[in-house]
Amino acid sequence: NFLNGTLRDLFGAGWPIADLDVLLPMGISFYTFQTLSYTIDVYRRQLEPTRDLGRFALYVTFFPQLVAGPIERAPALLPQFFREVRFDAARVTRGLKQMLWGFFKKLVIADRVAPIVDQVYNHPADHDGITVIFATALFALQIYCDFSGYSDIAIGAARVLGFDLMENFRTPYRSASIREFWSRWHISLSTWFRDYLYIPLGGNRVLKWRWYFNLFVVFLISGLWHGANWTFVLWGALHGAYLVL
Repeated sequence: NFLNGTLRDLFGAGWPIADLDVLLPMGISFYTFQTLSYTIDVYRRQLEPTRDLGRFALYVTFFPQLVAGPIERAPALLPQFFREVRFDAARVTRGLKQMLWGFFKKLVIADRVAPIVDQVYNHPADHDGITVIFATALFALQIYCDFSGYSDIAIGAARVLGFDLMENFRTPYRSASIREFWSRWHISLSTWFRDYLYIPLGGNRVLKWRWYFNLFVVFLISGLWHGANWTFVLWGALHGAYLVL
């Protein structure tokens, strides 16, 4: 109902606008992009369409990464479903360790930090500036541990089953610039936007103003993907502005 509320505020509607209460499937934002990449690659003749419906369905609904990514590409993941998988104790051990690390980040760090952040963010007027800044730093830790924790669980679970998923986070908070940050943060999403939105818009092979426009559009949409509210739209716009400037 993000669009509903925005239109109501924009036009000052005094009458009630019916909310659209729709139960969306779990993980829809991830497997929608995953199937879109397959469709676009086939359309561009960069990928031969598979005729195996069962394995294609497995590619779309592969449960380790269905809920929270990484967003996999068909050329990397689909061929793995056609090969024989043999038990490998060392591989299973690595996968279980990565899953355990992901659970630690999600359950021990992110879920413990979240109530502290919510307490401040829900009533910011009741707290001084230092407390709000501290809560913001904790929120940065929370969102990273939450999101990267899910990715570690997915990558580890796939490894236990004998499959390889792409790395999705690479210590993004150690980045020296916004550009470097986006090469380390949610890598599967940022590369998706690069290949299927930024480059088709012209990338940096256009006039400077158009290049700035392309960057800004990509980051606005990226912000909206992360969350359907103005906070994330502003977050995406700020990142786009940092890169443009």
